[in-house]
Amino acid sequence: MGVLARLHSASVVGVDAHPVRVEVDVSFGLPRFSLVGLPDASVRESRDRVRAAIRNSGFEFPSHRITINLAPADVRKAGSAFDLPIALGVLAAEGRLPARPAALVTVIGELALDGSIHPTRGVLPIAAASRRRGTAGLVLPAANLREAEVVEGLRLCPVATLAEAVAALQVPVDRWPLARPAAAVRGDAPAPPTLDLADLHGQAFARRALEVAAAGGHNLLMVGPPGAGKTMLARRLPGILPPLSFDEALDCTAIHSVAGMLPAGSGLLTERPFRAPHHTVSDIALVGGGSLPRPGEISLAHHGVLFLDELPEFTRRALEVLRQPLEEGRIAIARAARTVVFPARFLLVAAMNPCPCGYAGDPRRACRCTPLQVDAYRGRISGPLLDRLDLVAAVDAVPVDELVAPGGGEPSAVVRPRVLDARARQMARGMVNARLPIAALREHCALDAAATRLLTRSAERLALSARAFHRVQRVARTVADLAGAGAVGAEHVAEALQYRLA
Repeated sequence: MGVLARLHSASVVGVDAHPVRVEVDVSFGLPRFSLVGLPDASVRESRDRVRAAIRNSGFEFPSHRITINLAPADVRKAGSAFDLPIALGVLAAEGRLPARPAALVTVIGELALDGSIHPTRGVLPIAAASRRRGTAGLVLPAANLREAEVVEGLRLCPVATLAEAVAALQVPVDRWPLARPAAAVRGDAPAPPTLDLADLHGQAFARRALEVAAAGGHNLLMVGPPGAGKTMLARRLPGILPPLSFDEALDCTAIHSVAGMLPAGSGLLTERPFRAPHHTVSDIALVGGGSLPRPGEISLAHHGVLFLDELPEFTRRALEVLRQPLEEGRIAIARAARTVVFPARFLLVAAMNPCPCGYAGDPRRACRCTPLQVDAYRGRISGPLLDRLDLVAAVDAVPVDELVAPGGGEPSAVVRPRVLDARARQMARGMVNARLPIAALREHCALDAAATRLLTRSAERLALSARAFHRVQRVARTVADLAGAGAVGAEHVAEALQYRLA
């Protein structure tokens, strides 16, 4: 007569957690350990980890026929988080722990051979899904406790070993501690940025473009010779951006948790992400994917900054896949079994040289490139992608007398309040200017007569596309917000057009 035990666990698909029932049947017969339910290699290997962990924790591993089913059977199960629920299911089927409390909670955790429990990825979305389903509690690795505490109202049981998990399930679930309020695990306010705009000398035009980009969430391309300060500017952008809201921090933390990039013992992320992949990155690493889709660099930069240095050196395929997320703020990864959608609402900052040698137009150094080489180099970036970049800023080489001059430019502490004030004006309208829909442009970006004439004539002379035309309007709205102006005037449109001329 077989004995059946049931536990609840979860599998992460994309950035969402889906419930998984772990059913364990122990029956008489030749000793055998069978695992069904579409497990991948990492899950199938759990049989050896579970057997060793049970024995090294002081329990006897049953010498019977053991069948484990991971339901639903049509969803592929991946990862090592099923080790702990499988081990507890085997012990529950053997009568080592009460079956009812075990069936009321969600269990996740990776087992070591000695019975200790390692941290696992995706704990935050699993905890949130458990709370939505009304699960009584969550048994999880102790190292992931602060991550799960973000979800209020969920009873948590952090365990460091298999023996601790068995002992914890002997206690009624209603005696487990509740997760602390989210504000308690938010952590202290982020420290002032260590990378300050005051470190840069000169570059007034590029600094202004960086401020406009931060204020309105506009994508920015910087063009200039090597060593002019493009990377320094980009790395100082997070220091002038608004702090993460709670919902934004929750999204960022969940994505980093699923990707396995959340440091053990950490709670909510408090700083905006800054991702700077090398130009040799593949398109899958950039946007996400794989046989079991994982988030890529653009999703890891969600609510933050994605910096692409040496933009023309990226493969054409990697750059072209950026079109959808730049427009929609998400990326859909289609596979035969399912389509996974990852969030990707990032601020794109790119940098490039004006030519292969980097010195085209430099008055101090001669360019060695032929016109054909320059055209080929710039042609690596397609017109449709350039059309999606709101701002293009020329970053010229800094004269030596400016480098040795005492002091630098405005510090980040002076620029950031202007950005926050402009963002507050936009939040009163519902969203940042870079994402204003066409219908909202007529209401919030209405131009006066002089501004309308300037924009119309410039659009004809520059042969602006409809997308570029509307992007100029959005940038002009941001310039007006930085100036504290209610209406968009000709001076605001003129500045927005400068970034198209560059």
